[in-house]
Amino acid sequence: MPPRIDIQAITELTELADYIVPFTLRVVCDLGVADHLAAGPRTADELAAAVGAHPGALTRALRALSSHGIFAETDPGVFTLTALAEPLRTDHPLSLRAAYPLLPADIHALGQLTTALRTGRPAYGAAYWDHLAADPAQSLAVDRWMAGLNGIHLRTVMPAYDWPAVTTVVDVGGGNGAFLAGLLARFPALRGVLFDLPHVVRHAVAGGDRLQVVAGSFFDTVPPGGDLYVLKTVLPGWDDEHAERILRNVRTAGARVLLLEAVIAQGDGSDVAKLVDVHTLAVTGGRHRDSAELAHLLDRAGFRLTRITPTATLTLVEGEPV
Repeated sequence: MPPRIDIQAITELTELADYIVPFTLRVVCDLGVADHLAAGPRTADELAAAVGAHPGALTRALRALSSHGIFAETDPGVFTLTALAEPLRTDHPLSLRAAYPLLPADIHALGQLTTALRTGRPAYGAAYWDHLAADPAQSLAVDRWMAGLNGIHLRTVMPAYDWPAVTTVVDVGGGNGAFLAGLLARFPALRGVLFDLPHVVRHAVAGGDRLQVVAGSFFDTVPPGGDLYVLKTVLPGWDDEHAERILRNVRTAGARVLLLEAVIAQGDGSDVAKLVDVHTLAVTGGRHRDSAELAHLLDRAGFRLTRITPTATLTLVEGEPV
């Protein structure tokens, strides 16, 4: 059968294959351009002076983004915010500015995706976390990236679980603690323990006297005393062997575990989990899982899957110790 000629499909494919817009968007976030448009339209020259950019180069970048609805060029060389650009403001209630970093390590890994697809081996693997530990600037950028998603994650996750029934939450691999601090702010009776590597919790956000910060590795142990252990987007960073080891250490605490992550759905529908799964393949060698795979993983670690609750962002997967 001869190939079909579908110009619309070819145009859509060209847009999907583009990496100029994602790169440009991330750099504009890094520069903080949207913050300087909060009061209204400004010229590219004014914006360039405000963010420390070259006027001509910034014009070209904003012009490209405006063609996709991210900013708008109201007059030649004059730009303003759009609905897509508003969340890029730092002061937006659900700001995503920090959620789109341009991370050199990730770019390097994705540049080797061909090798990963041929061999199944990622660019860094477990060494990715060692790489971040040795590069404080990138480590902080990753923390800000995860924290940048917490606003929308909190909004969708909080109504989906009975948090008031919990006394103490241990956030395992909780980064700088932004998610846990958000939970404590919403539920005054809740206490929290933030647990992550020493170089990570060194930059923990303020959480008051209800937040305890503990440094360590979840491959060795986890802090005791919690009645709910939360692992937010932790297990997808690891292969099954490492993920099971983490869960077994949580199992020693004898309490419930709550996974918050993107769970792969069946079928060909739009699915963020399937996209970020390729990212984990390229970078760490970890993997996102479907509900059956998570149930099997929990079972091997000594948990019984009790609940799966999808939300508009992450899926809540609860396990009870057996």
